[in-house]
Amino acid sequence: MTPNRSAEIQAKKTFEGFIKWCKTSFYWIMAILIILAWCNFGIDTETGSQYNGEVYAPMNMGKSYD
Repeated sequence: MTPNRSAEIQAKKTFEGFIKWCKTSFYWIMAILIILAWCNFGIDTETGSQYNGEVYAPMNMGKSYD
């Protein structure tokens, strides 16, 4: 077998392995994203928002103390 032929066979084998690895990784990433989307990406929707707007409400805006 010539060096060109053996290099071509090795390159095809490596490329097929790389494509297989890419597809497997893509499918795992998509599966994980679907599972996360199913769980609303971990957002707590049952207790509601804990934001209290009164704490951050601006006070004494526009009043002058001349």
